[in-house]
Amino acid sequence: MGLVNVSSIGAFIRDQREQAKISIRQLAQAAGMSNPYLSQIERGLRKPSADILQQIAKGLRISAEVLYDQAEFLEDRTEGISVRGAVLADGNLTERQKQVLVELYESFRKEAALAAGHAQPAGAAEATPNGQSAGTDGGPDHMVPSPAASR
Repeated sequence: MGLVNVSSIGAFIRDQREQAKISIRQLAQAAGMSNPYLSQIERGLRKPSADILQQIAKGLRISAEVLYDQAEFLEDRTEGISVRGAVLADGNLTERQKQVLVELYESFRKEAALAAGHAQPAGAAEATPNGQSAGTDGGPDHMVPSPAASR
């Protein structure tokens, strides 16, 4: 993990707060911290911990992962982070929709990692992008639930 650009994360938090049209005092109260401490974070004088970022994210009503990504707390900086970050930063999606999309994406990544590391058992069906089974009989016996089904 590289060094965190403290002023960059502070500026990002300030931008998010201003976009949400809330004062520093309101965010500090919602995040459970003092105004001066939050001000120091926004000005790049203090490096926030993961716990502090989580509190700030809660106060901003955004995903903590967006702040973790901005602060480069996430160690895996592969294309998966880009997809996850894009989903989490999309203002057109609800928090629940974001959560479902990220969970679905993660499940596909885990499945791909398992497939790459281990041979699949004979007769096992592979899920196609549309969730249909691609097993030997082509039937829907191993359907992947759609995000709508988990609501």
